[in-house]
Amino acid sequence: MTEGASENFGILDAAQSGSREGGPSFSVRHRVLRLAWGIVWALLAAWTPAPLHRWRALLLRLFGARLARNVRVHGSARIWYPPYLVTEENTLIGRGAIIYCIAPVRLGRGVVISQGAHLCTGSHDIDDASFQLTARPITVGANAWVAAEAFVGPGVLIGEGAVLGARGVAFSDLAAWTVYAGNPARPIRARVTSP
Repeated sequence: MTEGASENFGILDAAQSGSREGGPSFSVRHRVLRLAWGIVWALLAAWTPAPLHRWRALLLRLFGARLARNVRVHGSARIWYPPYLVTEENTLIGRGAIIYCIAPVRLGRGVVISQGAHLCTGSHDIDDASFQLTARPITVGANAWVAAEAFVGPGVLIGEGAVLGARGVAFSDLAAWTVYAGNPARPIRARVTSP
């Protein structure tokens, strides 16, 4: 694991598992849960019409996601490992969004993850001969917006009310109530909200 990683999130040691040569990166139990989850989502959720948010939230909860009330997840969204998804009230995960939660992803109250956005908690240690898989949690503060096709990298904290503009790329923390855009994401202006 890379320096500073406090948890391994069930990731196997690549040198021992041989993941670079096609060996597993996760335990059998972890892989079986993900396989079952993928089948259930494909058969019972991915094709469902948009208004069936409660049904999809129920399926996520059955697989270990901790979702507050009134969470809306579209059927075309992809949640990699439900036990690592935690949301507060009134969050939205839009069409085609990818939540690649090798480590926990926490979405605050009123967060919007727009269509095609990608939250990615995993990477690899490029200086390790075994190309070790690494993971760091992502937290998105209350009332923040990750706009269409934006990318949020491992370990990023998006502050309350922050905005990551369409196709923006965040590899470092975003300050609260600030609008960001570009690759890499740069602050554009303060976010003005009405009372």
